[in-house]
Amino acid sequence: MTEQNTQLGRAPLWRPDPWTLGAVLIAALVLAPVASVVWIAFHPTENIWPHLTATVLPRYLGTTLALMLSVATLAAAMGTGAAWLVSMYRFPGRHWLDVALFFPLAIPAYVGAYAIVDLMDYAGPVQTTLRATMGWTSARDYWFPDTRSLWGAAVVLAAALYPYVYLLARAAFREQSGCTYEVARALGQGPWGLFYRVGLPMARPAIAAGVALALMETVADYGTVHHFGVQTLTTGIFSTWLDGGNAGGAAQIAGVVLTLILLLVTLERLSRRNARFHRLSRAQRPIERQPLTGARGLLALAACLVPFGLGFVLPVSVMLVHAVQAPGEWLAPGLLAALANTLIAGGGAALTTVALALVLVYGLRLSAHPVGRAVLPLTTLGYATPGAVLAVGLLFPLAALDHRLADALQALTGTDPGLLITGTAFALGLAYVVRFFGVAQGAVEAAFGRISPSLPLAARSLGRGPGGTLTAVYLPLMRGSVLTALLVVFVDCVKELPATLLLRPFNYNTLATRVFELASLERLSEAAPAALLVMAVGLTAVIPIARSGRT
Repeated sequence: MTEQNTQLGRAPLWRPDPWTLGAVLIAALVLAPVASVVWIAFHPTENIWPHLTATVLPRYLGTTLALMLSVATLAAAMGTGAAWLVSMYRFPGRHWLDVALFFPLAIPAYVGAYAIVDLMDYAGPVQTTLRATMGWTSARDYWFPDTRSLWGAAVVLAAALYPYVYLLARAAFREQSGCTYEVARALGQGPWGLFYRVGLPMARPAIAAGVALALMETVADYGTVHHFGVQTLTTGIFSTWLDGGNAGGAAQIAGVVLTLILLLVTLERLSRRNARFHRLSRAQRPIERQPLTGARGLLALAACLVPFGLGFVLPVSVMLVHAVQAPGEWLAPGLLAALANTLIAGGGAALTTVALALVLVYGLRLSAHPVGRAVLPLTTLGYATPGAVLAVGLLFPLAALDHRLADALQALTGTDPGLLITGTAFALGLAYVVRFFGVAQGAVEAAFGRISPSLPLAARSLGRGPGGTLTAVYLPLMRGSVLTALLVVFVDCVKELPATLLLRPFNYNTLATRVFELASLERLSEAAPAALLVMAVGLTAVIPIARSGRT
C-alpha cells in the first residue's frame, strides 16, 4: 500500500513510532490535571465569575502584574550581574562566590519571608535595637519601611529566585568564545560595551529562560505573599476555594493565571526563536578573566554579596539563632519521619520527571508531526499552576478512580483495600511530576538545542538507531545538563508546600509542611530545625550543580 501511494504521488501515512507514542502519552499525563482544572472552571457548581470580575479579580491581577514586574527586574539584575562578574573578572572572593551564589536555590521563599519579618518587624531585633539606641518609645517616633508589603515580597522572592537566572546566564557566558571579546576590545569597547554589545545579546536566550522560570514561581507562590499580606491571583485562589468553598471559582481564577503564563511562555519563546548559537570547535579559546583590584574589586565583591546575603545568609542566620535557642526541638517527634518522607517522595519524583522529560523531548524531535510541536510548549503549564489548584485537578479524578479500584478489588478479594492512590504518597508524587515537569523539560530541551545537528546525523549514518543515538551521542554530551535538571527538580520537590499540604496522606508530613504548620503559629523556634533541614537537603543538591560548572 505504501509503495502504491508513493507511485501515485501521495505522501505515506504517518505511523507513530514508540518514541513518538510515548512522548504523546507523557504529554497527556502532564496536561490531564490542567485540563481537569479547566473543566471545573467551565462547569462550576455555582458560577461566581461575574462577581469576581466586578469585585476582587482586577485587584488580584494588578497586584500580580506589579509583583511579576518587580521580581523580574530584581532577579534579572542580580542573576545576570553576578553571573557576568564571576565569569569575566577576577576579584577578591570570586572563587567561593562562584559556588555560593547558587545557595539561595536551596532556601524556600516562604522561609525567607518568615526570617525577614522576624528580623525587621516592630518586635524584631532591628527595630528594638533602634528604639533602644535612639530613645524612641513607639512607632510614632520614627519611620521604618513596612516589610509586610509588595516591595518586601518582591525582594524576598527575587532573592530566592535569582539563582535560576544566575545558573543559566553563567553557563551562557562561559560557553562564549574569548576571541569575540578580544576582537571587541581591539575595536575600542570598554567593560560596559563588552557587556551590553557582546555578552548580553548572546546570553539573552538563557537570561530570558531564567527570568521566565522565576516569574512562573512568583505567580505560583502562596506562602510568601500570604505572609506579607499581598493579595495576588494565587491568594485569591486559596481564599475562594478554602474560605469560600467554591472550587469552580478558584479554578476560574486559575484560568486567568494559566492564560497569563501561556502568554509569558509564548513571548519568551518568540524572543529567542532565532537566537541560537552553536559551538563550532572544541579548540576555541576560553574567556580570560580580567583582574579587578582596589576599589573596583571591592565593589564587585559587594555587588555579589547583596543577593547572596539576602537570599541565603539572612534566612539561615535567623533560623540558626532560633534553633540554638531551643536545641531540644532537634529531638522532637516526627522530625526524622518528615525528613525520610521528603527524601523518598522528592527523589522518586525527580528521577521520574527527568526520565519522562528525556523521552518526551527526544520523541518529539524524532517526530515530524505538527501535533507534537504544538503540545510541547503546553507541558510547561504545570509549572505555572499553583500547587493548590493543581491538587484540585488531580484530587477529583484520582479520587473517583481510587474508589472504583477499591470497589473492584473488594469484589474480587472480599476485603476492602482502602484508598491505594489518594491514600498513599502516589498522588503526591504525581503532583510533583506534573508541577515540575516544565523545569526538567526546559533544561533537557535547551541541552538538546546546544548540540550541533551534525553529530546525531553522523551517528545515524553509521547505523545507530534512535535509542543508540540517544545513549551514545546525546546523553554523554548532555550529562551535566541532565544532572542539573535532576537536582533542580529535587530541590523544588523538597520546597513544594501547597500541593503537599492538600495531597499528602493522613499523618504524612514532609519538612515543608512541618515548617509551615509551626511557623504559621509563630513558633519559629520549633520550626527552625525542619527549616534548616530543608536548606541542608537543598544544599546537597545545589552544591554539585555549582561545582559541575566551576572553573
